[in-house]
Amino acid sequence: MEAPGHVEFVHRSWPADPVQLSTIRHQLADWLAPLRLTEVETADVVLAVDEAVSNAVEHAYGPGESGRVELTLWTEPDTLCIEVVDHGRWRPPPQDAQHVPETAPHASRGIGLMNTMVESVLIHFDDRGSRVLLRQHIPADPAGEMP
Repeated sequence: MEAPGHVEFVHRSWPADPVQLSTIRHQLADWLAPLRLTEVETADVVLAVDEAVSNAVEHAYGPGESGRVELTLWTEPDTLCIEVVDHGRWRPPPQDAQHVPETAPHASRGIGLMNTMVESVLIHFDDRGSRVLLRQHIPADPAGEMP
């Protein structure tokens, strides 16, 4: 069992299938429970991760291709780190994507949303797939005591 404010390391892999998104959100919320995050901070982290996972599910694998999406979570001093990995191919948004109004269904706004929900977003893609690293500050123990 993890001490409050700390998660050593957790990792899980799911099929890259939209049906899995709700399960992944619930699993992530369980992983975040020991941390000293407010309900709003937890919701923001879950939303940012959901966007990263959704992008992997929707864009990493071509039609008829099966694949996986992996989620790894760990803490460093005062920082939550979450990595979302797929093993597909990076597909940049279509050239006309910038002309799609933000109010349009399925408008491409996931990366911008992730950037507003957590402190930092790093994205790397190569021939092995895509990696999205999300980082968020974890508040210190208000009593200043070690768990």
